[in-house]
Amino acid sequence: MAAPSYPRRRDVPIMVPAKTKAAVRPGLQGTLVHRQTKSSYHGILFASPWLVGLLLFYAFPLVASIYFSFTSYSILQPGEFVGLQNYSDLMNDDLFWKSIYNTIYFTVFFVPLSIFFGVSLAMILNINVKGMAVYRTIFFLPTLVPHVALAVLWMWLLNPGFGLVNGVLHAVGIDGPAWLGSETWAKPSLILMSLWGIGQAVVIYLAGLADIPQDYYDASEVDGANWLQKTCKITLPLLTPVIFFNLIMGIIGAFQQFTLPYALTKGQGSPANSMTFYVMYLYDNGFKFFKMGYASAMAWLLFIVIMVLTLIIFATSKRWVHYQEK
Repeated sequence: MAAPSYPRRRDVPIMVPAKTKAAVRPGLQGTLVHRQTKSSYHGILFASPWLVGLLLFYAFPLVASIYFSFTSYSILQPGEFVGLQNYSDLMNDDLFWKSIYNTIYFTVFFVPLSIFFGVSLAMILNINVKGMAVYRTIFFLPTLVPHVALAVLWMWLLNPGFGLVNGVLHAVGIDGPAWLGSETWAKPSLILMSLWGIGQAVVIYLAGLADIPQDYYDASEVDGANWLQKTCKITLPLLTPVIFFNLIMGIIGAFQQFTLPYALTKGQGSPANSMTFYVMYLYDNGFKFFKMGYASAMAWLLFIVIMVLTLIIFATSKRWVHYQEK
């Protein structure tokens, strides 16, 4: 006997009266809004120490320095509004122009050399050989040395009387220069010291090299490309985004060079102010001569120069920076 067939049951939506919907929905919305507001308050509360520090130690001094640059303000006296007098005095300050020359000299030579040696070292350290992690660590270690300790070390190495560098040169029959004691060799010596600490940039270049697909190199080998062709046609073009980043950061860091020359010369900028860099002279005006308005004007001129150079590099990057298509 066949089983009786029953009509198939369908899910029937439960009809809720409009009055009930109107009564429930505002309550749920109110609860959600209350929870979101409470979470926002908690987030602001936890971030408040950082926000207070940002406002007190960054935002307020930044805005105040704009006003101070138009005043004769010093740490000891409130000062008076002098308009563009500080900027006019800078144009007639010989040491101001000397510091600009020293800074530009350092930037022009250090930034290209740091890119060249950084990329070269990264390509060497990117070779897949046994123990490469140890070599990478060795090249990165100098970046961990404090600048003051680095200055003391190089003052001993470059000492014209008993320094290791001149000792080696004398052993091969070359009379070494006075290095830090010479107006001609002081800035090249500083560039040499700064190049010793490019390990951080090398790590960034290594990350960029690791991002280049191996398929490009395999295809170039099939076409018979040699090492130089691979470097010029594949490696360098695809590494340009990393070079672009390090170029901007290098220029900003070079224009703000301070700790190493200050420690080497004990704040004197000797010999003959050949090691007086822009930020050193800015520091002296603000905290040694107490000419805070004058120093504020210098700071804003430095900001404008760095901003203009950065915008120029960004504007020209479309011509020489190549990004991989995803």
